[in-house]
Amino acid sequence: MSEGKAKEDNKSGGKPRYQGKGKGGRPQRGPPLSPAQQRRRANEERITKWIPKTELGKKVVAGEITTVEEALATGLPLREPPIIDLLIPDLFEEVIDIHMVQRMSDSGRRVRFAVTTIVGNGNGVVGLGRVSGKLVRPTITKALDRAKMNIIEIRRGSGSWECSTAVPNSLPFEVSGRTGSTRITIKPAPPGVGLVTNQVGQIMLKLAGVKDAWSFTKGQTQTIYNFASAMFKALEKTSTTKLLPGQEEHHNMVRGVKQE
Repeated sequence: MSEGKAKEDNKSGGKPRYQGKGKGGRPQRGPPLSPAQQRRRANEERITKWIPKTELGKKVVAGEITTVEEALATGLPLREPPIIDLLIPDLFEEVIDIHMVQRMSDSGRRVRFAVTTIVGNGNGVVGLGRVSGKLVRPTITKALDRAKMNIIEIRRGSGSWECSTAVPNSLPFEVSGRTGSTRITIKPAPPGVGLVTNQVGQIMLKLAGVKDAWSFTKGQTQTIYNFASAMFKALEKTSTTKLLPGQEEHHNMVRGVKQE
């Protein structure tokens, strides 16, 4: 072994020196975190530093409210995203659209990014958010927070006439929603059909906990936000529609989170 090589081994203790740098100049350990893992870790840190300012947030921290169903049942406005981070720690997040928007001003062309996101627990709770900003990453975080503050419960059931199971695999009845020129109708389907819709619709229905459904659209469906918003409004109608006596039992309806 050469003299130079021996000196290098003595300095490093006989181990290869790691070239990567982590936060604060420290050596980075393990593989880098994905954007979703980074957001989850940021949410956990935010919860530890969170000081609630709203009445609903104070009740959640005090332990008076322990589930999202109880939070929504209070009728109080949901204005703090950490409420959802605390009540639904296993919330799934999806970014479905990022596109650049431009406008002319006196100082020239201004560029911003519009981000559309969907959140849900896959068990009867879903939310939609859209925010525009100058930078992509902070705008994604704001859009996810907006989706958490827009979170709703939906009703699920076996509303298809072809269905004989008691499992709430689909919707209890047909619902429709509209945003702009985009109109969408969601119909219940029997088990095994799956989600017959486009990719955006599949993401939203999956995060909402719907396993089988048919969707029919009219108008301009190429705009991702309009399509997602129309479907979100349709799903919201499952929980706001008044039911006839006995209809809930007949279609095996479940509102919000289904307890196993």
